[in-house]
Amino acid sequence: MPHLRELGDFLRTQRGALDPETFDLPSHGGRRRVTGLRREEVADMVAISTDYYTRIEQGRLVPSGPVLESLIGVLRLDEDQADYVLSLVDHAAQVQMAPHVTASRARGEKLRVRPQLQTLLDQFTESPAMVLGPRMEVLAWNALAELVYAPFSQLPKNELNYVRLIFTDPRMRELFADWASVARSCVAILRREAAANPADPELAALVGELTIADRDFGRWWAARNVARQDFGTKTMRHPEAGELVLHWEMFRYASAPEQQLVVNVVENGSETQKRLLRLRELAVS
Repeated sequence: MPHLRELGDFLRTQRGALDPETFDLPSHGGRRRVTGLRREEVADMVAISTDYYTRIEQGRLVPSGPVLESLIGVLRLDEDQADYVLSLVDHAAQVQMAPHVTASRARGEKLRVRPQLQTLLDQFTESPAMVLGPRMEVLAWNALAELVYAPFSQLPKNELNYVRLIFTDPRMRELFADWASVARSCVAILRREAAANPADPELAALVGELTIADRDFGRWWAARNVARQDFGTKTMRHPEAGELVLHWEMFRYASAPEQQLVVNVVENGSETQKRLLRLRELAVS
């Protein structure tokens, strides 16, 4: 089951990232052949057999609730990582209960934006806003988002993906003052969203494409960092408007929870607000 395979891979990655010295573990009389903790060491701290833990990492077994909670503690997972692990187990259980539900039908629903939501975007006349899909597809946007980020309406449909633009469009690298931080966050968010469908062929194709296109993406994806970021602040160096400091908020759309409404807001009376207003005026003049 793909969710269990991803769970095992994730646990193995986290196990390998831990420093044995912080656990005061014995050296066993020689150099360690593996980085991080050994399987038997994790199993011992969780109070399960090595075989039981091995089957978890191999994606062959769903850990019980108490074992999962112990693993979260032993592997020192943060809140986002723990939530990711629990989501994988929940999704695996749902697939077992309803294996007849096809992923292709669900994916089609995820990408359909209701006209009323587009109307809402257009009413944000002072805030760049967009709707992202489960693989960070740019599904809808307002006029100011297109002026600030990229000419979405001029791009081919297969290029309308936020994380793809971040890693492959040179303009995006110049746009963000701290591009690396933005890019790492995109990878972490994409990894977190992938929990719902780790076997998604379109996600696999996107990851494969970006792994080849950008070495940093491949390295950050392999690290299996996950994040559920709902707000933040970013500084942009817009070629026409100048420096923009945007606070962003992300909302889940109740009618389509796989879609994310991202709204950028600015401080009233700030220089950024004035620059956005001038940018909008230039576009319509």
